Amino acid sequence: MKLGRAALGLLLLAPLAVRAVEPISLGLALAGVLTGYIYPRLYCLFTECCGQKRSLSREALQKDLDSKLFGQHLAKKVILNALFGFISNPKPKKPLTLSLHGWTGTGKNFVSKIIAENIYEGGLNSDYVHLFVATLHFPHASNITLYKDQLQLWIRGNVSACGRSIFIFDEMDKMHAGLIDAIKPFLDYYDHVDGVSYQKAIFIFLSNAGAERITDVALDFWRSGKQREEIKLKDMEPALSVSAFNNKNSGFWHSSLIDRNLIDYFVPFLPLEYKHLKMCIRVEMQARGFEIDEDIVTKVADEMTFFPKEERVFSDKGCKTVFTKLDYYYDD
Repeated sequence: MKLGRAALGLLLLAPLAVRAVEPISLGLALAGVLTGYIYPRLYCLFTECCGQKRSLSREALQKDLDSKLFGQHLAKKVILNALFGFISNPKPKKPLTLSLHGWTGTGKNFVSKIIAENIYEGGLNSDYVHLFVATLHFPHASNITLYKDQLQLWIRGNVSACGRSIFIFDEMDKMHAGLIDAIKPFLDYYDHVDGVSYQKAIFIFLSNAGAERITDVALDFWRSGKQREEIKLKDMEPALSVSAFNNKNSGFWHSSLIDRNLIDYFVPFLPLEYKHLKMCIRVEMQARGFEIDEDIVTKVADEMTFFPKEERVFSDKGCKTVFTKLDYYYDD
């Protein structure tokens, strides 16, 4: 199907020359020209178009979060309310900007996937969802000036093609300081920047920065005999923004995005407990078409390591490695 779409695109575009505006795929540049100028209805019969985005269902998003994300009551509430409120607003004042923080394996990437799937049928594979990985797309500190120029061009080109574009920046804790400030004008309260409106776009940042602070709060609640569900966003969010801003190893170090309050929500992802790992394992079994075997669920969960060393409360890798652990028991 993809080859067919590419062939159609070449036939419709020839002899026009189109330069890519996105580091991951040439498809968006083709779609931008075609949907804007050449036979839009015909083209949209063969490929995804921006105007074909699905309507966001609060109930569907809630169901996905409840059935696929475990131990993250704060993230669920913030994501559900923030995303639905933003999408439902016909004239937002600025793009929706979310910064997700926590240890590896707690669900940050998974939430990004859920968000993309609830807005575009293609999810992360949609032409209007764009993933940037710091160590892959911006590896060299000596090229920051070049990266800034490229980043602005990529975002401007993609939002011009589709106002409801989604941009996901992974490994913000590994991004070179100062680089992300290049997109500050796109996140601010402007109706237009050089003739382009960014107010309906969505920006999501993923980072391990602040994970220590999140763990400290979660441990304090646990040691006090309180339920983790009693933790409120106000217990975490201010400290998270300060932690990211002052962390010299973070892409948000002294960033104008934080200084100018352009990030709408700092979303904490709590470290996962033993019971949450079991939930992940059961869901993975079902996804593979197996009946849930509680003996295997327990064996896999028991193989994981936990911290602090004495109390062994939280998984140090979250749900990230339980999937490979299952391979041992279902290896054909």
